[in-house]
Amino acid sequence: MFRTPLVLMVMILLLSAQAMAFPIHSPVPGGVNLLAVAPVTAKRPIVHYQGQRVTVVPYQNEWVAAIGIPLDASPGTHNIAVTHPVTRQQFNAPFEVADKYYRTQRLTIRNKNKVNPNHSSTQRIIRELAIQKNIKQHFSERDVQMNFITPVSGRDSGRFGLKRIMNGQPRNPHSGMDIAAASGTPVRSAANGVVLHTGNFFFSGNVVYVDHGSGVISMYAHLSSINVRPGDSVRQGAIVGNVGQTGRATGPHLHWSIYLNGQAIDPALFTQKNY
Repeated sequence: MFRTPLVLMVMILLLSAQAMAFPIHSPVPGGVNLLAVAPVTAKRPIVHYQGQRVTVVPYQNEWVAAIGIPLDASPGTHNIAVTHPVTRQQFNAPFEVADKYYRTQRLTIRNKNKVNPNHSSTQRIIRELAIQKNIKQHFSERDVQMNFITPVSGRDSGRFGLKRIMNGQPRNPHSGMDIAAASGTPVRSAANGVVLHTGNFFFSGNVVYVDHGSGVISMYAHLSSINVRPGDSVRQGAIVGNVGQTGRATGPHLHWSIYLNGQAIDPALFTQKNY
C-alpha cells in the first residue's frame, strides 16, 4: 500500500552523510529533495513534479523520489503527484523548499555577440533551446547509477547557481559546475549511461549529453572534441570528449550539468562535495 501524505511529510530522508549511492539531500532552489513515497514491497510508483517525471529509486525498504528543484523555485511548500502504476491511485505529497543565497560573478566576454546575439544568432538560439528542452526532459526506464565521479580534475572556476553579470548585464544563473583544465584534457562520463545527444550549440559549444537512466541526464560542454556518438553505451570513466573553450567561454574549461526531472541541479550534490 502507498503511504498517506501525512506520513510522507515526516519521511524526508537526510542522507548527506550516507552512502555514495545518493545525492546529498538539499531541499533548496537548484538542490535535490529526497522523499520516501512507498515501501519497496509495493510496485515502483510513478512520480511527477511540475508535470515532469521524477526519478524514483530503491533505498533500504523504501522507494525514494529524487526531486530536482528549479533554480527559480520559490521557498515554501511544494507538492509531487504519486501514482500507483497499476491501480492508478494517486495522491499529492508535500515537501518544503528552503531559501538559498547564490553569489554574483562578473565576467567580461570579448565576443559581444555571445552577450547580445544578433538576429541570426538569436534565431539559432531559439532553435537550440527547443532541442535542449527535449533532451533534458528525456526519461528512460533503465535503472540509474547514482555514485557519480567528477568528469575531470581541475580548478573550480564557476560554481553552480552563480548570478552572472556579463559585460555589466545580468544573465541567467549558472546552471552547472565549471572546472578549469588544460585544453585537450580527457573528459570522462560521470556514470554509466547511453549517449543521448552530441552537437554544437551557440552558448555551450561542443556538447555531449548522457542518459544515465530514470530521468538523470548529464551534460559536458565547451569541448574541443567529441569522442562518442548518440546511442553509444558508456561506462563510468569512459572518455566522452576533451576540454576546450568552444561556445561562450573565457578560457578552457568543462561546464558540467546534471538534470533531474528536466531541472539543472548542483552537480556537487552528486559527488558528495557540498559547497
